[in-house]
Amino acid sequence: MKAWRSATVVMGIATLWPGASCATPAAAASATQSLDSVRAAAEQAVREHYAMPGSRIEIASGSLDLRLQLALCRQPLRARVATDAQASSRMTVPVQCPQDGGWTVRVPLQVKVFRTVLVASRPLLRGDGVSAADVHGEERDVTRLGYGYIENMDQIAGRSLARAVARGSVLSPGTLGGRRMVRAGDHVQMVARLDGIEVRADGVALGSGDNGARLRVRNESSGKVVDAMVSAPGVVVALP
Repeated sequence: MKAWRSATVVMGIATLWPGASCATPAAAASATQSLDSVRAAAEQAVREHYAMPGSRIEIASGSLDLRLQLALCRQPLRARVATDAQASSRMTVPVQCPQDGGWTVRVPLQVKVFRTVLVASRPLLRGDGVSAADVHGEERDVTRLGYGYIENMDQIAGRSLARAVARGSVLSPGTLGGRRMVRAGDHVQMVARLDGIEVRADGVALGSGDNGARLRVRNESSGKVVDAMVSAPGVVVALP
């Protein structure tokens, strides 16, 4: 009879509270946070930080110590990347459980951020101006471009090269010098020197460049096109 009454009590509890758990307080306290969820939070923070139109991001999480026993977090995990953090191939992202008595775990990540950057289509010389015909876009992992990169022609407008750039090289801010002394279409003064004699004529630049750059110039009087070198703003020296 006692056994029947005990069974009735248990069934009554299940009927009144269908979702009731038979887990003990000790079992609830021992619930642990999935390490996969911690890694996922870190990866999502990185994706959001570097997300840009046209970008492609690849992330591989480093291994966490499988012996970690993190208490189950009842709040959404919080992972943040510093606002001024530069794209890096290796980084560590802190993931925090924001509840009282919570925890923080640092997750190591390997990151690749692919963006379209400008690459030289041919060898370019120091002092040359850069036109759309001189470069093309290629997708590169910018985390490995320690010297920076150029993404569009607007960043080059009016600038010349501070040093030579090999074909296939990524253009970086460091390769750019000052504004060009001569631009295509400018009216320039052509100077020809021979045996101590100097002759000047008006011309039209067919190319752009900074001091020392070679370009083609058309003599306005004769219509003849000659090779010349930029020597000052609006002045070129005819080459033999």
